[in-house]
Amino acid sequence: MIRGTIILESLRADASLTGFRFVVRTIERGRPKLSAEQVAAGFPTVWSGIDFELEDARGGELAAALSSMLEPIGWYANFSSEVETFVVFPGRVFRYPRAAPQGRAEAQAYGRTLGIPEHQLDWSE
Repeated sequence: MIRGTIILESLRADASLTGFRFVVRTIERGRPKLSAEQVAAGFPTVWSGIDFELEDARGGELAAALSSMLEPIGWYANFSSEVETFVVFPGRVFRYPRAAPQGRAEAQAYGRTLGIPEHQLDWSE
C-alpha cells in the first residue's frame, strides 16, 4: 500500500485529481515553518494536508498526475510503498528504492534548485 500526504495549497488552482480511489487517513491544517523567501513570495501561512493510502500499482500514475498539477515553484509531493519512494516536483518525478541514499540525495538536490528550504526536504520513507 502506498502512503503519503498531499498539501492542497501545492496544487494549481485549476487542478483536479480524479480516477484514484484514495483511502483518506487524516486531514490536517497547520502553520508550517516558512523561509524568508517563501514569506516574501507569498506562500500561504496555513497548509492543508490529506494523508492517504492508495494501491501500489497506481504509484506511477499518481506521480505523473501530481507532476502536472503542482504549482511551478517551491512545492513537491511525496509518497512511498513498502519498497519504493516517489518524490514529485512540477514536471519531474524521482522514483527510487525506499531508503536509497543516492535517490534521496538526488531528489533533495533538485528540490534545492526550486528554492525549497532544507527543513522541508525531510520526507519520510
